[in-house]
Amino acid sequence: MHGTPHIISDVMTHTVAAIGRGAAFKEIVRMMHDWKVSALPVLEGEGRVVGVVSEADLLPKEEFRDEDPDRHTQLQRLTDLAKAGAVTAGELMTAPALTVRADATLAQAARAMARARVKRLPVVDELGMLQGIVSRADLLKVFLRDDEDIAEEVRREVVSYLFPAPTSAVRVAVREGVVKLGGRIRDTSLVPVAARLIRAVEGVVDIEFDLSEHDRSSESTTVPSAHGESAWPL
Repeated sequence: MHGTPHIISDVMTHTVAAIGRGAAFKEIVRMMHDWKVSALPVLEGEGRVVGVVSEADLLPKEEFRDEDPDRHTQLQRLTDLAKAGAVTAGELMTAPALTVRADATLAQAARAMARARVKRLPVVDELGMLQGIVSRADLLKVFLRDDEDIAEEVRREVVSYLFPAPTSAVRVAVREGVVKLGGRIRDTSLVPVAARLIRAVEGVVDIEFDLSEHDRSSESTTVPSAHGESAWPL
């Protein structure tokens, strides 16, 4: 593939709300409300990210407000109980912070968010200095890509290499992000390779094929979509 994938710097938000270690509990809540965010990076020095305070870090204070936890709860939730008594960002934050570099791919950031079950990642440079923030919504922006842009990349980066004319005659159509290939090819064993490469094209939602080999033009090779449905014929 010769297309250049989007990286975090392409989609991240550059203006970021952040706090210092000494920020008070109510200041943190107020900033989250004003900026309409669910987490804030915690900085020290000239802007190095040392942790993140999220809504989950703040909720124990309300949860244990009028409750005297039993021994089992105390043993199972030591961290939450400590945060229930915390009053500053330095006491509340999750550290070290899970961060991402600006040159990371969107797929790398998506995997990191999924593993850690977080909604936002601070973007840092090689020294750990805050550069921006990226959210789940930012990563989904690639699916706003125009269908014809996707089709052109598939033709240029996949079809022209795997199924070159005149030995093959492959048509490409894209509707709502679903790529549909039809026509005749020389070797259907290349179809799984094409599927893998097409799925790597940003903005692709699914793939469907209706292809036949030259020497068996009356027979059609149909490859199921990712949802197990029959291919949509072109």
